[in-house]
Amino acid sequence: MDVVPVVLVIGLFQLAYFRRGIEAPERVFPGLMFVVIGLYMFVEGLSIGLFPMGETLAAQFSSPEHIHWVYAFAFLLGYATTMAEPALIAVAMKAEEITSGGIRQRPLRAAVALGVAIGLAVGVFRIVRGDPLQWYIIAGYVAVMIQTRYAPREIIALAYDSGGVTTGTITVPLVAALGIGLATNIPGRNPIIDGFGLIAFASLFPMITVMGYATLARYWARRGTRPAGPQT
Repeated sequence: MDVVPVVLVIGLFQLAYFRRGIEAPERVFPGLMFVVIGLYMFVEGLSIGLFPMGETLAAQFSSPEHIHWVYAFAFLLGYATTMAEPALIAVAMKAEEITSGGIRQRPLRAAVALGVAIGLAVGVFRIVRGDPLQWYIIAGYVAVMIQTRYAPREIIALAYDSGGVTTGTITVPLVAALGIGLATNIPGRNPIIDGFGLIAFASLFPMITVMGYATLARYWARRGTRPAGPQT
């Protein structure tokens, strides 16, 4: 049922406004069926596997003898899941394509993944301490505003979009489960007040790291050197 509104909107404009039939219906309709089946299996997989696994890990890390390792876990989890995020891969490939290699996809993905990793580590630190969320977010966006003033113009919009593509099908379930699991098992924390908010950090910090990488790349280019980065 979640796919029905999308199909109705596309069909309405295709048939009523453009007055054109659906091209290649023999491929479109089976494709829609695959989407429905895939979404159902994905949601079931979240309920059965990812959410319980994330909450179990969070419960183990919340014990006093393991609490310091949760920062490393959050950092590595953020980096690994973001590098595998399909939406980020698609955006990075398109950015490399339209800039004719001026923006390389692997360094861009690495910069975004680093931002998510740092964001999750900071977000977990906030949960452990019980600090108010708004002060971290305000400080982060102040940093974004300052960077926007000095970052290369051609990277700004891409950096802003990078914050959105990180909250995709792979990252969000594990991040949400981690935050709620920590807030549930750490004494004095409220799962509603403290457990949510990690995704906000995962969206905010990639803007900072992408603009930071672009600013450093411009600086190195002006000095006649080029930042090391994996080739595509």
